[in-house]
Amino acid sequence: MTDERRILGELADVLEARRGADPESSYVASLYARGLDRILRKISEEATETLLAARDGDRQALVHELADLWFHTLVLLASQDLRPEDVLAELQRRTGVSGLEEKAARGGD
Repeated sequence: MTDERRILGELADVLEARRGADPESSYVASLYARGLDRILRKISEEATETLLAARDGDRQALVHELADLWFHTLVLLASQDLRPEDVLAELQRRTGVSGLEEKAARGGD
């Protein structure tokens, strides 16, 4: 297992474990307790901050904001009983396939 996959897997394990934690003592547990809409709002906020950092050309801020975005996306995955491996498998499936062909096969615009 690559370091990247190991890190994602370990973080996914922690996020899963936090599902049963006390929302008063765990930020992640508080996100779960506040529901899907709160998780989605956090992803939207982090995506906007990521775009602003990229636009401003601030590489360190971009890395920081992308880490926040990925983190909250992993929380979303866990809330939906999915794991990073599910997304990685989909990316692997798409490897070597034209993006235009893949999008057309899904009926994308």
